[in-house]
Amino acid sequence: MTNPEIPDGVATETVYAVEISYSPEAKERRPAVRHEHLTRVARLLREGKLVEAGGFLDFRSALLIFRVGSEQEAIDLIRDDVYLRSGVWLDDPKVRTWARVVVDASR
Repeated sequence: MTNPEIPDGVATETVYAVEISYSPEAKERRPAVRHEHLTRVARLLREGKLVEAGGFLDFRSALLIFRVGSEQEAIDLIRDDVYLRSGVWLDDPKVRTWARVVVDASR
């Protein structure tokens, strides 16, 4: 059965948007661990577990969008990041379930 509210070739997928704050010392701590962090981000992107990631230019927080099975799994991936372990991020992740709009590129 099709949903008349959603056009052909358009769908939504459930993802988890996580915002996490930078620590006051982030600018000083980040250079030593940035290579390790970005290597992991690239791996998660290639694996499909991560959809998008980046820091806001005001250096207050970062946003990561995960394609995983639950909010807890998204939090666990954040908590396993070198940025959190090294004090670049504060341990204050805020996760929200998000319906990401996707389109069939062949249409």
